[in-house]
Amino acid sequence: MPRFERQALMAKFQDMVRHRQPIIGGGAGTGISAKCEEAAGIDLIVIYNSGRYRMAGRASSAGLLAYGNANDIVLEMAGEVLPVAKKTPVIAGVNGTDPFIVMPVFLKKLKELGFSGVQNFPTVGIIDGTFRQSLEETGINYATEVEMIGQAHAIDLLTTPYVFSAEEAVAMTEAGADFIVPHMGVTTGGTIGATTAKSLEQSVQLIDEWGEAARRVRKDVIVIAHGGPISSPEDVAYVLQHSRHCNGFYGASSMERLPTEIAIRSHVERYKQVTF
Repeated sequence: MPRFERQALMAKFQDMVRHRQPIIGGGAGTGISAKCEEAAGIDLIVIYNSGRYRMAGRASSAGLLAYGNANDIVLEMAGEVLPVAKKTPVIAGVNGTDPFIVMPVFLKKLKELGFSGVQNFPTVGIIDGTFRQSLEETGINYATEVEMIGQAHAIDLLTTPYVFSAEEAVAMTEAGADFIVPHMGVTTGGTIGATTAKSLEQSVQLIDEWGEAARRVRKDVIVIAHGGPISSPEDVAYVLQHSRHCNGFYGASSMERLPTEIAIRSHVERYKQVTF
């Protein structure tokens, strides 16, 4: 189970940015997802708890609720994904607000297992309204996720956090984030995708606003987009062609759930058309 050094990865990714090559990352909720993504030449593979739910036919947003311990699920999934990802760095989704772990110890464990970096998921960033306010006021807050990213950076793990505002983009960049990933909401499409989302035009505007804020802190931070209406290669092409700051795309449902739904349904329909 190879682990890729952060400095070498960042040298590669910065070279891709200079040559306007999109950086593509994808979630892997199963070993077969990871194998297929790697065979296609993906740049980053991410394991987080929502992958287990979406590939079990449940909504990815189930990963935000108390159906299982998010960090424990990632450790379980590591045994399925890490051994088959031979050539690709694997990122761990870390629940940074988990009050029952000693975060520096947990991060070192992830590094020893073979993870090359971390991302903040589940994240309170996707929650809004009164409930978000209550979480923030009771110590379950985004600032703790920022602290986790800083701790991961300190032990030389690649860091690719989700951000949900210009202020959060700045905070994560100041903590040492290598990437920021503007999160446009739950991915649309398919049998269990969201039906309410921002437009692609609105997404480009927000990606650029948050990316510009981050790059005022550090010019070399990489920006890749995720979620909401960005759910197909055509959507990604639109964002990259119209954005001033976006360097790539990270897909989760759009990288493994939607293709699986389409392929299996189409394949079974062909069997049902057999005549004899």
